[in-house]
Amino acid sequence: MFRTKRSGLVRRLWRSRAPVEGDGEADRGTHGSGGCCMGKTTKVAKSNAGSEAELKALTHSILKKIKEKQLEVLLQAVESKGGARSPCLLLPSKVDAKVGQQSYSLPMLLYKVFRWPDLRHSSELKRLSCCESYGKINPELVCCNPHHMSRLCELESPPPPYSRYPMDYLKPPDSPDSGPSSSETGGTTYSAPVGLSDSLALQESGDRAHWCVVAYWEEKTRVGRLYSVQEPSLDIFYDLPQGNGFCLGQLCSDNKSQLVQMVRAKIGYGIQLTREPDGVWVYNRSCYPIFIKSATLDNPDSRTLLVHKVFPGFSIKAFDYDKAGSLQRPNDHEFTQQPRTGFTVQISFVKGWGQCYTRQFISSCPCWLEVIFNTR
Repeated sequence: MFRTKRSGLVRRLWRSRAPVEGDGEADRGTHGSGGCCMGKTTKVAKSNAGSEAELKALTHSILKKIKEKQLEVLLQAVESKGGARSPCLLLPSKVDAKVGQQSYSLPMLLYKVFRWPDLRHSSELKRLSCCESYGKINPELVCCNPHHMSRLCELESPPPPYSRYPMDYLKPPDSPDSGPSSSETGGTTYSAPVGLSDSLALQESGDRAHWCVVAYWEEKTRVGRLYSVQEPSLDIFYDLPQGNGFCLGQLCSDNKSQLVQMVRAKIGYGIQLTREPDGVWVYNRSCYPIFIKSATLDNPDSRTLLVHKVFPGFSIKAFDYDKAGSLQRPNDHEFTQQPRTGFTVQISFVKGWGQCYTRQFISSCPCWLEVIFNTR
């Protein structure tokens, strides 16, 4: 039987849909317990045969109405899991589709089929800044590329016990009952892990163009030099099919630890760091959770710093400009010990740290980043 190219693309797209629980294909990296994305995973209970057949028929009928070139764009994005750069897929935003008793807009249906089967409402989503539809309100054509979207990471209140990070660990070095020494954290003269001789040099040389610098660490050792960031968006990755940015795989590391090597291999597509009008966002592009500590993610009155778990496909505002200004208090241990380069955010790949982990300090994590903001 003769089959058209269009029908072949549609079949390939359906085979590449996001797995649901029971398929045996769901990404194990999307699950975990606790953290800011608790309960927000890409798996849902496998639907019954009737609703599955209905969803398949509906998806096929919609895809067959899309132009071949647009189907190729969608297929490129879906099959590469966002690793390959794909253009926007601009389609009418007001077309509704009905599955059972539930109606979905065309973009929502494609996001559910190809990214998040458990997606309930568009308010759970954040459009990535690379998208043409970013910042536009109710356009006639909206980008439906599932990999131009991310899920919003909702902070829990109160936080799970594993994420509490005592402020006692951040007392100034001259305090009688000081927290970790520089040898424990990998720092130099500060209790928080820093390694800032390069970034201080950047400041002193009069370079004001960068808005942040990034340091990559393996346990207590910094690998490579600081990466200065001028562009609004930066990909930090180990292995990305079409990657531009900070490639950790190109850095020379002498660390022979099996755990470090295992975690390094899991970084994959890594993260995307984006400077936006309201702050700096981190998008987890990898297949495994990342863990983030930032003072602007905390309650201003809290006496603990929290370590937040961010699942694959989720975004979190890691640094809030407004909160950062209000948090500069004279007796705030977190900020009084930061060097004059500005504020820092710490991000660990795969492995978390804190009270309920064997790793108390981020310097015990196999692979992690320190993002140092230039607030001048």
